[in-house]
Parts: sequence; C-alpha cells; structure tokens
Amino acid sequence: MEFTVIDYSIFALLLLLSSAIGLFYALSGDRQRTVQEFLLANRNMGFLPVALSLLATFQSAVAILGVPAEIYHFGTQYWFLGCSYFLGLLIPAHIFIPVFYRLRITSTYEYLELRFNKTVRIFGTITFIFQMVIYMGVVLYAPALALNAVTGFDLWSAVLTMGLVCTLYTTLGGLKAVIWTDVFQTVVMFAGQLAVIVVGAQRVGGMARVWRLAEQEGKISGIDLNPDPFERHTFWTLSVGGVFMMLSLYGVNQAQVQRYLSSRSEREAKLSCYAVFPCQQIVLCLSCLTGLVMFVYDREHTLAPGNRPKSSDQLVLYFVMDVLKDLPGLPGLFVACLFSGCLSTISSAFNSLATVTMEDLVRPHCPRLSEAQATLLSKLLALGYGLLCLGMAYVSSMLGPVLQAAISIFGMVGGPLLGLFCLGMFFPCANPTGAVVGLLAGLAMAFWVGIGSLMRSMGASAGTPPLNSTVLPTVGNLTTILATTLLAPTEAPKSPTGLQKFYSLSYMWYSAHNSTTVVVVGLLVSLLTGPTPAASVDPRTIYPVLPRLLCCLPQKYRQKLCCGVGFPDQDADTVDAVLKTNGVPNGLPPGQQEQEEGQGYIRAAGAPAYAVQETSF
Repeated sequence: MEFTVIDYSIFALLLLLSSAIGLFYALSGDRQRTVQEFLLANRNMGFLPVALSLLATFQSAVAILGVPAEIYHFGTQYWFLGCSYFLGLLIPAHIFIPVFYRLRITSTYEYLELRFNKTVRIFGTITFIFQMVIYMGVVLYAPALALNAVTGFDLWSAVLTMGLVCTLYTTLGGLKAVIWTDVFQTVVMFAGQLAVIVVGAQRVGGMARVWRLAEQEGKISGIDLNPDPFERHTFWTLSVGGVFMMLSLYGVNQAQVQRYLSSRSEREAKLSCYAVFPCQQIVLCLSCLTGLVMFVYDREHTLAPGNRPKSSDQLVLYFVMDVLKDLPGLPGLFVACLFSGCLSTISSAFNSLATVTMEDLVRPHCPRLSEAQATLLSKLLALGYGLLCLGMAYVSSMLGPVLQAAISIFGMVGGPLLGLFCLGMFFPCANPTGAVVGLLAGLAMAFWVGIGSLMRSMGASAGTPPLNSTVLPTVGNLTTILATTLLAPTEAPKSPTGLQKFYSLSYMWYSAHNSTTVVVVGLLVSLLTGPTPAASVDPRTIYPVLPRLLCCLPQKYRQKLCCGVGFPDQDADTVDAVLKTNGVPNGLPPGQQEQEEGQGYIRAAGAPAYAVQETSF
C-alpha cells in the first residue's frame, strides 16, 4: 500500500512541529546560554511534562511494534507486566530521587565519584556511553526498515530526516525542547494507537466481540503462578523480574534521572514518578488491545498469502495499513505515532550522552572552561552524537543477523549498572575495588548468558525457536531491550539441560540476575580487600535500606547495619531541594562552598566535602 499526500503531510507536520519547539526554546528565555539551562532546563520543569517525557522515552518504536505482536502470538500474559510498575516507580520516587536530587548533580555518574572514586565514575560512564551508542543507531534504523518493507516508504529518506530533525531540536533547544517535544509526541502516540484500536474493533463488531473471540481462542491468559525462572512469561517473571527492569530504567538511567533533576523541586520530581504510573498502564492497555484486535481481525480478514509478513516487527504495520486503507490520513497518523516513539527515544539518548560526556569526561579535565565555552561544547557534543547516530544507523544496515545481537547487547548493560548503584547506595561497607570488580563481573555474566541464549536460538533457527530465545526484538525501552521470539512453537521443545538450561533463563530475570551478581561480587571483594571506613563515606550518598526494612530490630543492631555511618534524615519533607547548612547547597562547610556561575553550580576543585549529621532511626 502506497502513502497518499495526506499521509505524507501528517508525517511532515510531526517533523515541522518538533523542529519548531526546538527553535522556540533556542530563541526564548535565556536562549540556552548556560550549561544548567541546556542540560537541566534550569531545574524549572513541572511534574506533568516531566512525567510525559519519562513515558515517551519508555515507549520506544520497538515497543509500539513489539507488544501487539507479542499479544497476537502468545496472548495477554504479558499484560501482567503492569503489576511491576507500582514498585518499579515507587522505589525510585522514595529512594533514588531523594539521593540524586539532594546531591545537586548533573550526571548520574557524579554520584559514583562521591560514593567511591573517580575510577568507578569513569567505568560507569564508559559503560553507559557504549550502551547508548550501540542502541541509538538501531532504534532509528529498525523501525524504518520495517516501515520500508511494508509500505515502500523510502528507507534512507526516513532515517536521514528523522535523525537530522532530532539532532536539530536537541542541539538548539536543549533538555527543555526535548521534554516538550516528548509531550507533543506522546499525544501523537496515543492518538495513533487509539485510532487503530477504534477502527479495527469497529470492523470486527466491537471490542466486546474482540474480547469474546480472543477468549474462545485462548488468548486471554489467566494468572500463571509457576515459579520456574526458565519459563518465558509467568506472573512472577513479569511482576517481580519486571521490577528490576523498571529500576534499571527509572531508577539509575541517565536519560530518566536527568528529567528528575530538571524538576523545580524534589516534590515535583517525585510527583512525576507518581504521574507516569497511570500513563504507563494506559499505554500498556492500548498496546495489548491493539494485539487482540489484530488477532481477531486477521482471523476474519486474512491477508493474501503473498502479503503475509516475513517477521513479527512487520505484523503490526501490515495490520495497520490494511485496516486503515480506506481512511486517508490515518496511516500517516500511525507512522507519525511510530516515529514519535523513535524521536523521543533518540533525542533522550543525544541529550544524556552529551551530559555524561561533558560532566564526566570533559569538565574534570578542563576545569577552567567558562560557562559560555562549556555551553557551546555541550551543544557541539549533542550535534556530534546526532551525526554519530546516523553513522550507527548505516552500520546497523550492514549488520544483518548481527543486528539482533546489537539489540540484545543494549539490554545486557542495564542490570549491571543498576547493581553498581545499589551496591553503593545500600551497602556502606562497599569499597571502590569491590565496585569495579562487581561491575565487570556483572557485565561478564550478562554477556555470557545473553550471548549464550542468542547463540542457542540461532543454532535452533533451522527448526522451532526455543521459547526464551532472543531472535526478534519485541518489547523494548531505554534500558532493557531484549530480543525475544515471537513465533509460537508447533510442538513442545525438549527440556534443555546443563548450560543450555542456564541459557534458557527468562529474559525478564536478566536485570535481576545481573544486578545481583554485581552486588554479591562487590560485597565479597570489599570484605576481602577491607571495607570502606565509616569516616570516609559521605552519608548523603547512602540510603539505609536494611535498617529501615528491619525496623523491628533494637536500635543498636540497626546501627551496626549502618556500618558506623550517620545519616541525615532522608524522609524529612521540609528538605525539598537541598540540605541547607550555613546557607550553602548540600550542607558544605564554608571553606568548601560551591561557587555559582551563570545558572548552575560549578564545584570547586578538590575532594568532595560533606558534613556528617548524626540522627537516630
């Protein structure tokens, strides 16, 4: 099916309005003249746009294509992932956000230097850059490839147009432009998915009939309480394993934390976490309903055999083009919806990469940079990463089957980074050596299991793919894009044994497994090489999770769990933006005050200083 002029016009309107938002924020306000404004939107954003921006980053184009295909093939079991959203957002709101916000950091990895040392910070930064550089080309190329295969939409015109427009508004308008374009693109995504559901359901007799027929065909899943971690999707893998997946995204990922830090207060940052919860549930419902409508529609309006999709990422597009073919403009709306997911994800990648490069790699080595120079360099970094994204999209086009491995590699890194932050934040005894060794062990475990699973699935490609294989990308977000099979088995596969059994671990447990590896190895190495002395630990970088979970213990035992570290009151609602001691942010002593330059705080050279505040639990 070819696009009409109206379809192309709607698609062009999306690009035009996205560019206009970037130009508006480039020419208004302080015109992105300071690092604080360019990278953190002057820490002046309200909770609602931040929440919608968090949602847009989560809802990638891969998810728009993958979740309905997952429901089409396997039924609604995946819907139980929504149970993980509650803890997956509650924990960041009450643990990670207060720690990061009160430290007044710009890059998440500044925390690692405050908690451990500069070496750990560099390791974390390089791991994140590696993760995002691989991902951003894939997330731009893969949806364009599927669109080209189904609609004939020119592949490289789409890739170049989207990449250049995204680079334009990210470079000119900074984080504020990224957030507000995310808000606009979220509306477009909702509209596109809703149009497909309404029209598709109407053509098969209404949503009640869709549900009834899906139930008759066994697509409405009950609660599967099987605790086996090697089962691909059960209630436990989705609701518990999903929590770790959510934490790796909403707890410690730079792209998301940067949005929290752009909020005008800590309370607004927490509210953004609360506000994104119902939005995520709506998005999940829309994707799942799309899959059910697609299933029933395909049973009653079977596509011609020659037009059957070759891969599951094309399945949704074939359905959309068929169901909307008589309604000019709506196919263009869905394509705009698809590329809104793409734009929101790669713009977040550009901005977060520019931030960590500037704050973690450039500024520590060039402390004499003026505010104007630092701002210009930040913009050039965003521009450079945008052009690099186009280069990575070209590389992705040459990967062939390796493209699946590239997508999987992205998902392998989120768990170890989550483990690194949990090790530092929850265990005061952890030392820098334990942190580095733990991170490397977690990455090694992640690549071992992930690549082992991938090779196992590729080895079985001649026959039926295993249930937990990583063949096709289905469900994705900014920290956990794990390729999973979408082809239903024709017969029960043989039960694997030994390492093959290990490689069949459900992908939903990857983040939990890899983050736990980092924590366990990090603690063992720390104990063997000598725990960090309590006097050397900045209490602002620790959240006393064990004493609070074990609040029924006597106070002397809870104090032992703190390893001798005294903590400021993390729960005080009166402390909103920062702790204020001597009128200085972060409670620094007068001799170590931060110097304000422009709109941001420039840390004075030297080791981090802090004031230990003893409080009782």
